Amino acid sequence: MTRRALISVSDKTGIVAFAEKLRELGWEIISTGGTKTALDAAGVATIAIDDVTGFPEMMDGRVKTLHPKIHGGLLARRDLDTHVSAMRDHDILPIDLVVVNLYPFKETILKPDVTYADAVENIDIGGPSMLRSAAKNHASVAVVVDPLDYETVLTELSENGNTSYETRQKLAAKVFRHTAAYDALIATYFTAQVGIDKPEKLTLTYDLKQTMRYGENPQQNADFYESAMPTAYSIAQAKQLNGKELSFNNIRDADAAIRIIRDFTEPTVVALKHMNPCGIGTADTIEQAWDYAYASDPVSIFGGIIVLNREVDAVTAEKMHAIFLEIIIAPSYSDEALAILTRKKKNLRILQLNFEQQKQSEIQKEFTGVLGGMLVQNQDTTVELQDSWDIVTKRQPTENEIKALEFAWKSVKYVKSNGIIITNDHQALGVGPGQTNRVGSVKIALEQAANRLDGAVLASDAFFPFADNVEEIAKAGIKAIIQPGGSVRDQEAIDEADKSGIAMVFTGARHFRH
Repeated sequence: MTRRALISVSDKTGIVAFAEKLRELGWEIISTGGTKTALDAAGVATIAIDDVTGFPEMMDGRVKTLHPKIHGGLLARRDLDTHVSAMRDHDILPIDLVVVNLYPFKETILKPDVTYADAVENIDIGGPSMLRSAAKNHASVAVVVDPLDYETVLTELSENGNTSYETRQKLAAKVFRHTAAYDALIATYFTAQVGIDKPEKLTLTYDLKQTMRYGENPQQNADFYESAMPTAYSIAQAKQLNGKELSFNNIRDADAAIRIIRDFTEPTVVALKHMNPCGIGTADTIEQAWDYAYASDPVSIFGGIIVLNREVDAVTAEKMHAIFLEIIIAPSYSDEALAILTRKKKNLRILQLNFEQQKQSEIQKEFTGVLGGMLVQNQDTTVELQDSWDIVTKRQPTENEIKALEFAWKSVKYVKSNGIIITNDHQALGVGPGQTNRVGSVKIALEQAANRLDGAVLASDAFFPFADNVEEIAKAGIKAIIQPGGSVRDQEAIDEADKSGIAMVFTGARHFRH
């Protein structure tokens, strides 16, 4: 019996050559709509779907393949006499190969001017139904959803006369992944349209972006997946201009770096190591901002990740080129700067990122995996500025201290908790990240900032649970502190600040970062 293939694809990449080879191998081809038109135009003989069903396409193509003569030919088990006799009794011919890909729903909803009606019309019904029918019956039917698999199928048909069961099983698995991802996009779109923020089912889908040599450590296997709905301001969308492939830790650190710099609008440079800022500088020029960021901690910046929110010019590039860095991220690079940075540094990872889409990135939710589950939250993108502060001490901060406190409060949000940062109005001076008690973080930050405390202020990501934190700060001579407040011992901290002539600001909001 002549074998039949059903071909109906939105992505027509390689489909003519694939169909021509099938015809050479003696297959009949059933086709529909635009696919049939393309194959007919190429001289590939096809059978119209309505010639198989005896029923015309209708309702603007919404109904054409949903018919027993199609799904019976796909689902019938060839090893069951009852199925074979049912096909014979109802004049159903078996379909042994299905090549289908789906209406471009993702591409449709990514259009900036997409309407709800357009999105709905691009939900494929017949395509997933045929794919699922064929995949379910993979014992007998080969099903192809990805043009990358055309060669494999043709090779096996040419050499063996049929595809192997192992191949059909793998193709079926890919189909179910494909349809699951397709449905996940539709579910996510509709959930957003009706304004449901906490759905009872969380449907996420990601595409493999990069296979990795290893994960956080060499003994850990890892891969990098990108959200099926890409975010322009993300490491996944950054253009790599130079250097080795990004590692697992590179990606996590780079992601942390581009989050930090979003809160700064003036020329700013952030240096980061192990998910914590080790230098932040802001100035009138990007070169001066680099100088401040470098001077924040010239030791820790070695081997660090650098993000700049202005084009990298030649003079800044020369300064960065002088030390070992892992990654540089910026919105653009002058030709001269790029030539300098790549000179004798083939491994330096240089990324170009679309900074104009920063606001879009802020609305994305954060997903954190835990054993047996997933935590979901909004990003911490708020910045509490002076108009929301409560100055709780007798001493008021000076105008210069207020500027420094604003800078410090924006910066401490990205220090791992318990987080402490000491800054002036343009530069991080000392960072105390991630200690198990807050006074330990204070001591680390003070040690880094030693001999640079003139005009410095201190920010804490959460309240001071004991007055001993303020005692340590007072000993160092710092005269202004910003913190959330909210401890049952707040008054003790305020009294200690008053005793030492320190101005203390409560913001009313904490910025834990675990």
